[in-house]
Order: sequence, then structure tokens, then C-alpha cells
Amino acid sequence: MVDILAPARPATSPRWWARPSTKDSSLVEVSLNFLGAPRPCSQGFELVKDAPAQELSASASPPLRVLIRSLAIAAVIAAPAVVLRFSGVSLPPVAQLAIYGAAVVAASFVLAWAAEAAQVDISGGFAIAILALIAVLPEYAVDLYYAYTAGSNPEYVQYAAANMTGSNRLLLGLGWPLVVLLALYVANRASKAPVRALALGSEHRMELGFLLVAGIVAFVIPISGHIHLVLGLALIAWFGFYLYRLTRGQPEEPDLIGTAAAIGALPRRRRRMVVPALFVLSAVVILISAEPFAESLVESGTELGIDQFLLVQWLAPLASEAPEFIIAALFA
Repeated sequence: MVDILAPARPATSPRWWARPSTKDSSLVEVSLNFLGAPRPCSQGFELVKDAPAQELSASASPPLRVLIRSLAIAAVIAAPAVVLRFSGVSLPPVAQLAIYGAAVVAASFVLAWAAEAAQVDISGGFAIAILALIAVLPEYAVDLYYAYTAGSNPEYVQYAAANMTGSNRLLLGLGWPLVVLLALYVANRASKAPVRALALGSEHRMELGFLLVAGIVAFVIPISGHIHLVLGLALIAWFGFYLYRLTRGQPEEPDLIGTAAAIGALPRRRRRMVVPALFVLSAVVILISAEPFAESLVESGTELGIDQFLLVQWLAPLASEAPEFIIAALFA
């Protein structure tokens, strides 16, 4: 098979295509390796550099059935949670945990597909930032429920802290290393010489600068021993300024695959109707599932004899951040 999974391509890089030997087959774009060279394709395909426009127009986009199939699977997984929430039926905590957790994961994937497809219409850097924000919305929904409930029930303070620290631990301890290791693996396969480090281009200076400032300011939290409201508002404003700076970029042609590519290939008017609709539907499913999912986590810990703090700290972030890990791995 032709390898079509690729990281973002520099605007100046040539595009390579694989022309099948059969006349009725369409061109398939070939991804570039870490060094910017086309990956080798399997027997029966011919590499073509900057294929003619008439051939490109004939090459097939992901069929609409890919989109329909993916959304149908997500709907089937999420539907039991919606039915259970409004039916008033009471199930054992572990069963509720499985049903509502599956709905959160399914809705998270739909959010991720829509956010990736949105890159077609908005600037590349801004799209990546929005994608990262949207991908963690399910986690925020669960944590916000714990934090809100803690205002009237102090016992939930520990669960809010558990979910927040657990998600950060997964991000720093597993998420970032996973991206680096995958990128190094791909680079070593593509290069004859061993690759031991990844070099970020100068175009990432702004992102790293914003991250550096936010990271330094975050030390105020352990030093002061609390999170002041003013500090929270300042960090939100800093992120908003970061998004504003990213909006000044120009839209770029994204590298989409699978369901996201099927959405991105829709006609512009239809795509701009489908993407917001997917955002809204996914958000509704997450809001419906967040509270019972959070409660079933605590109750399942009691029923299974597992420490509730540890269950919330590890299981909730795993369920809500699964799409984020997958997206990061694809970009690597």
C-alpha cells in the first residue's frame, strides 16, 4: 500500500504522487519523510512529481461513505448514553461508567474530525490551536463538574484536583514523549544516518515563546499555594492573545486523512454547515454525559474497592484525552 500519512508539509516542498499501473485508478498523494523526500511506494506504483492538474482533478477524494460510516459508528456508541440519561433508568455504577465513558470518547472523536476539517477554512496555526483546545473539552467538562460540585460539597475538591493533575501527568509523561518517540522512529526509518534529536524550525518561535512565558508564570501556583482568580484570568487572556496572533496567518492546505479528509472534501457551503453541526452535536453529547460519567467514576471506585482518587486521576483523563493522543500521534 502507498504510505499517505504525513506530517505538515512546507509550502515550498514539491508534491509527489503515486500513479497506479491500472488505468482506472486515481492518483494517491505520497507523504514526505522527515527529510522532505517522498516515501517509497509499493510495487505497481510509479512516483510522479507535481502531477498534472487534469490528473489531480480526477483523483478520488475519500468517499462520502467513509464519513457516513464513521458518524454512524459514533452515533451508535453515543446513543445509549443519551437514551439512558433521559429515560431515568438506573444501572449499576460500572455499567454507567462504561456507557457514558464510551459516549464521551465517541463525541471526542467527532469533535476532533470536525476540528481537523476546519483547517481547510482557517489559518494553519490557528486551526492547530483550536484543535488542541477542542480536543480537551471533554476533560474540561468533567473537571468543571467536579469543581462546580465542590462549591457545595467539599469532598469533591479532591476529585477536581485528581482529574486536573492526572490529565497533566498524562500529557507531560506520556503525550509529549509519545510524539517525540514516534517522530524519531519515522526519522530513523527515512534516514540512513541515526537521528537522535528533533529540531524545530524558526516558524515555531512564537508558539515556544508563548509557552515559555506561561510555563514561568505557572510557578506562581506552587509558590503561593493557591490559584488566584486574577492569575486564572491573566492566563486565559494570554491564551486569547496567542489565538489572536495566530489568526493573522493565511489558510494552508492541510494534510487530512480518513474521516477528516472526507469532511474537508465536501463542497465549501456544505462543509461550513457540517463542521459547526458536528461541533454542536458533540458538545451536546459531552454535556449530557459529563455529570453521570463523573459521578459513576466515584461510585464505581466504591463498588470495585478501588481508591476513588486514583480512579478519577487515571481513568477520566484516559477516556477524555484518547482522541488528543491519537491526533498528536498522527501529526508526529
